[in-house]
Amino acid sequence: MTSETDPAAALADGVGGFVDGFAAEDDAIAGARARAGELGCLPVSPATGAALSLLATTVQARAVVEIGTGTGVSGLHLLRGMAGDGILTTIDWEPEFHRAARRVFTSAGYPSGRVRTITGRALDVLSRLTSGGYDLVFADATLVEYPGYFAQGVQLLRPGGVIVFHNVLADGRIGDHAQRDPGLLALRDVARAMRDDERLRPAVLPLGGGLLAGAVVAEPV
Repeated sequence: MTSETDPAAALADGVGGFVDGFAAEDDAIAGARARAGELGCLPVSPATGAALSLLATTVQARAVVEIGTGTGVSGLHLLRGMAGDGILTTIDWEPEFHRAARRVFTSAGYPSGRVRTITGRALDVLSRLTSGGYDLVFADATLVEYPGYFAQGVQLLRPGGVIVFHNVLADGRIGDHAQRDPGLLALRDVARAMRDDERLRPAVLPLGGGLLAGAVVAEPV
């Protein structure tokens, strides 16, 4: 009896393994991943983390907002792409996540002045931040709140700044319009809003759970 393998699935597994394997991670991130498993939160993939670091480097980020701290995996990647004097503002509703992340950042050599942790509901916190004062906004939190993160997050960015949403592919369900749970509807709303917003140049990056990114243009056309 011969075994059968789906060529497309095998190709996807091989590509995914190469992409994640290419993005080498150190002991600090490995420790943050282990702690995420203990606390029951899902960190970004290695490839997604590498993309975040690349984006932060590309925009020469000095001020970044992260929505969804977790245990600091994505935060470490962002910090490593930011300027040496850059400050990461990271928001989460769970104090235990912030405690874990602060230990991770400290162990990785980042002084407390490089990271500002804010515990609370992101939609409440974002409204208090400085409009036009940030280089990058990264959202990896409650899917049904993504449209609100988008509306408020774009206002925080300077021209040339980038807004990024994680998990937009929803395990491959994003294109199945027979599925209409609130999280998927919110993802589709954000995708349409970003695609149609003349202030932005958007793209979907099929890394990890999928990244939806948009850069603010200097002048809308």
